[in-house]
Order: sequence, then structure tokens, then C-alpha cells
Amino acid sequence: MHYLYILYSPTIDRFYIGETTNLHQRIIDHNNHKYQRGFTKAAKDWSIKLYKICESKQQAMFLEKFIKRMKSKKFILKVIENPSILDDIIDENKK
Repeated sequence: MHYLYILYSPTIDRFYIGETTNLHQRIIDHNNHKYQRGFTKAAKDWSIKLYKICESKQQAMFLEKFIKRMKSKKFILKVIENPSILDDIIDENKK
């Protein structure tokens, strides 16, 4: 099982989008700065704002890349408010 996830840090007022098979451990890793060269090392207060169970790693990666390509905090907030947007994106990609 794969997850798409969106984290938020109030300290730096930023979002982070990723995918994983172990959501609980991944958040611990981000907050403990396991990824020293990664973006999330900038804060220690990351929390989950949204997660979605995906059918496959490919689907999770597709959604992750789609959201990151948008480069929009407004879009991320819309997705958090209305997660069904992700289902619409998946459905559109299947066509």
C-alpha cells in the first residue's frame, strides 16, 4: 500500500508533498531530520494535513508530481479542503 501525503510546518509556513509505504515512520523521519539534504530539515514540527491511500506506487508518485508541478499553495489548500480533487485527477489520467 502506498500513500500520498501532505505535511505542513507552522514554523516555516510551508507544505511538503511526498509518497511512502509507511506514513507513520516517514513523519518521524522528517521530524528527526533523517533526510539531511532534504527540504524538511528546515523544521521539526511537520504534521500531516492530508494523506491518500493509493492503488500503487506509480499512482502515488503521479499525484505527488502533479501537485508539485502546480507550484501553488492555493492549490494545495484546495486539495486539503476537498481531497476528492485527487480522485478527479486520477480519473482524468486514466482516460
